[in-house]
Amino acid sequence: MNQVFKIIGLFLLFVVAFILFGYVTMELWNWLMPILFKLPTIDFKMAMGLVILSKILFSGIRVKTEPIGQRRIWKAKWESMSDEERTNFKADFAERCNKRWGKADKKAE
Repeated sequence: MNQVFKIIGLFLLFVVAFILFGYVTMELWNWLMPILFKLPTIDFKMAMGLVILSKILFSGIRVKTEPIGQRRIWKAKWESMSDEERTNFKADFAERCNKRWGKADKKAE
């Protein structure tokens, strides 16, 4: 139950921050751009679009594919392996990848 409240709280915080960024963007644009560059004023929806566009252009879209702690676990396992275990792991991993993506068939031809 506590986890549900935490997720709802984070979602609400995200929504409030998103709306706040949109409002601040709109106010700054309408204060500076018409005077400096003779551009038209914008409404709230256009400001929200600018926030989204600037996020995409300046920081990109990142998709996290693994949990944060998972990377530490794999790093610890890797560091605890001997050189022989690492070599075997790499060979097994390469073999599985080649089978999955069909590269093993191309080598045979």
